[in-house]
Formats: sequence, structure tokens, C-alpha cells
Amino acid sequence: MSNPNQSDKNINNTTPKFSIVQENFGEVDNRPVYLFTFTNIKGEQVKITNYGGIVTAWISADKNENKSSIVIGYNHLESYLAKPPYFGALIGRFANRIAKGKFKIGEEAYSLTINNGENHLHGGNKGFDKVVWDAKIIDSDTPALLLSYLSKDGEEGYPGNLEVTVRYTFSNDSELRIEYNAKTDKSTPINLTNHSYFNLTGDVSNTSLNHTLMIDADSYTPTDSNSIPTGEIKSVIGTPFDFKQPEKIGVRINEVGGYDHNYVLNKKEDLVSPIAILTDDISDRKLEVFTDQPGIQFYSGKNLDGTFKTDDGKVIEKYAAVCLETQHFPNSPNESAFPSVILHPGEKYQTTTKYKLSFQ
Repeated sequence: MSNPNQSDKNINNTTPKFSIVQENFGEVDNRPVYLFTFTNIKGEQVKITNYGGIVTAWISADKNENKSSIVIGYNHLESYLAKPPYFGALIGRFANRIAKGKFKIGEEAYSLTINNGENHLHGGNKGFDKVVWDAKIIDSDTPALLLSYLSKDGEEGYPGNLEVTVRYTFSNDSELRIEYNAKTDKSTPINLTNHSYFNLTGDVSNTSLNHTLMIDADSYTPTDSNSIPTGEIKSVIGTPFDFKQPEKIGVRINEVGGYDHNYVLNKKEDLVSPIAILTDDISDRKLEVFTDQPGIQFYSGKNLDGTFKTDDGKVIEKYAAVCLETQHFPNSPNESAFPSVILHPGEKYQTTTKYKLSFQ
């Protein structure tokens, strides 16, 4: 574990400095947990803990210069140990659902932990969101936080020893970049993502239904009553799932009972053009999402029910925030028509997602 350090590329000492600071955050499984705070030259902050790779806060000023966090998160480790619904967490081995926790690789059948009705969700009972990752601050031209974890053969039912690294960087241009890398000694499915809940007003009392969303996708993957894809890839045109043009989230939401669906992205390999844009008129904030992944899960927070509260006591209710989870498609190990999620020995899993914050 590295010691706290700062990166200062400015000669003038009166110029604001970019820094990453490490502090104690608690202990889990007899291992120390830390909180890492990125601060850019604008004074914006992103806070990440090596428990679950969780983004606990993304603090910025709104149009009125009032600072608040655009993600739901907590200041104390104990709040995460109470198992909130994946607030800010790093998800793996497999983000989203695998039907009945079963799949085959070749003729070999595997059974995973069942933790969502009759299905496997987000890596099982103790997915990547609930483990302590090794952490290291990388001091370079772009200071970064590097998390690493060895997911052992058989963990939650998955085959192979999977070595995973996740690199977080936060720029002076208010861009949070997440780079995922992995390798395995046995063929295994892998699908990593970040599960941050965004409310761009910075206040969960303001519903996210008034946010405006664009998703650059012509199609989506319909699901059954258990949120498992049917195997179809269906056009969004003329349906409540069409966000090709910016639309208020709440306009058609009652037609579908809340969104929790995977979108088939119009592919952009260069990470230059956003595949999703979320905006809010109260704060004037804009969040752009860039990825090289084939899909994104738009979750409207329809299952938030007031069970959890923020640190300042505000109830986190239905539609308080939304998730934009870049990913491969749910249940891909059982759908041969979907892009493959199987990582083989000798191959490298590499994917990058960026979230960029600005004003409209």
C-alpha cells in the first residue's frame, strides 16, 4: 500500500494543485480500508475507497457555485457494510444477471450463487463490490488510483483464477476515467462495470425524473418478468425506450413501470463521442458517458424504496437517482447471438469508460 502523496505539476505555488490523498476508512476481513480523494485544480473532488472500488462522492459546484455530490454515497464505511443497493460500487465478475446462475463453456456446465430470485446478479453474494482491493497511488503525468484483486477459482461458482486491475483517473477537465483489465488461467465469463447512482442536482429530494437523457442506441434487449433478456434485439423506435433524442426521463416512464434495461449502443470505438448524455436544469450540470463496451444498462432507480437514507438523513426514494452502467449484455453466457463475454487463457480483458461533467 502506498503512502499518501500529491502530484503538483505547477511551478507557481499559488496555483491550485492536483492531488490524491489517502486516509484510513476502517477495516473489513482484518484488512485495512482506505479512502482516496482526488482534487483537481478547480477544487472538484472524487472520493474512492478500496472496499468494493466504490465511488463514494463526486463533489462539484453547480451553476450557483453551490457544491454537492452528483452520486449517492456515504462518508463512513459502516454505511456500506449495511449493504445498500450497490451505491457507487465496482461490479464483477459479471455485472447484471445470469439466468438461474447457470451457463456452459463448451461442454462444461457451471452453477453460480443464486442471489436475485432464481438468478445470479452482480457477481453473487460477495461480488467485487464487497471485497477489499489492493490499492496503489500512481504518481505520473496523470495521477491515478490502481486497484487490484485476485478472484480465485471457484469464487461464487466462477471458473479460473482471475487477476483484475482497475485504474481510476480524474482530470482537471472533470473527467472520471475507469480502465478495467483482467486475465485468467481458465475460460470464464467477465463483465465489469461501475454502479454509481447519479442525481445531478446533488440532492436526492429532487427526483431524477426531471433529468433529460440521451442514449445513442437504435436497439435494446427486451426482458422477461425476471429482468432476463429474451434473446431479442429490438428497435427502440416508437417505444418508451427511445432516447435517441434527449427526453425527460419521467415523460414515458409509467408506460414501462420504470427503466432497468440494456441498450445496444451504436458503436463508437474512439471514446471521443458520448454514447449517453444526462442533463439537469436545476444545477445546469451535464454528464457525458463514453465507452468501448457494446451496451449500457439504464436503471431509473425504480426499486429504491426509502430503506436507505443519505448521511444528512434524506430518504432515498424511488427514482431518486439513475445508473448508467456500461457493460456487455445481461445473460450473455447463455445467448450465443450476443457479443461473447468469455475470457480465455492468454487473452486480455481491456475496456474503458469515461464520465465527463460540465455545464449545459
